[in-house]
Amino acid sequence: MPLVRIDLVEGREPAAVRRLADVVQEVLEEVFAAPPRDRYQVIDEHPSRNVILQDTGLGFERTDDRVLVQVFQQGRSDAQKQALYARLAERLGSECGVAGTDLVVSVAANTRADWSFGMGRAQFLEGDL
Repeated sequence: MPLVRIDLVEGREPAAVRRLADVVQEVLEEVFAAPPRDRYQVIDEHPSRNVILQDTGLGFERTDDRVLVQVFQQGRSDAQKQALYARLAERLGSECGVAGTDLVVSVAANTRADWSFGMGRAQFLEGDL
């Protein structure tokens, strides 16, 4: 059950933002084996000045098309994470026009105890999921 935050510079058309979010979900289904209705995404659009993503000394420049994708998940291997990074770069580049130099992806782990899907209950721990 990945939870995804997508932060991007404002200015894209609503359909383009939705396509970007759809591609992220499709890649999670493909690479992380996320079920199709396991879609939890928060998308925030910001003024350019509020999306600061430097290159960490890698020697490239980012544009106003920069995107930060944060994925909170459980139990994926390093190989799966690397496959996620590569597939997101490939698909977001070809389908959404996001250059590889404009994409930053961060994957963080959590546990089954870290989720409540409503009603003040821990559905994973209580056996509902």
